[in-house]
Amino acid sequence: MSTGDTGVSASLHDHRLPMPVPVGEYDRCPVTDVLRRVSDKWTLLLITLLGRHPHRFNELHRAVEGLSPRMLTRTLRVLESDGLVEREVFPTLPPSVEYRLTPLGASLLEPLSALAEWAVAHHAEIVAVRQRTA
Repeated sequence: MSTGDTGVSASLHDHRLPMPVPVGEYDRCPVTDVLRRVSDKWTLLLITLLGRHPHRFNELHRAVEGLSPRMLTRTLRVLESDGLVEREVFPTLPPSVEYRLTPLGASLLEPLSALAEWAVAHHAEIVAVRQRTA
């Protein structure tokens, strides 16, 4: 959560939250903003694919079953507007477009990998608890 207008605590467990947490503060929090963005249905997958190498649009579309061209375009535009992905147009006939992570986008790979490792390590435990409490 944000510390007012002064930034964000480097460690979540060290940050004192006001009680109750004001909804406005939660909505303005940079962590909340970024997590909402990357937790979108297709964003993590596209960041992962682009983290391996640049892809052309159709290559990305073929790589993800169930992702419509419209949603792929929308997701890539959002990632581009956030500075995480860059788009390069090549002057071919017809023009071809390639997408790659920016340095900012690439800097997300390590923390996302840590989250993915945690999720894989604890998924069975989480599923078991869900089943017990359902």
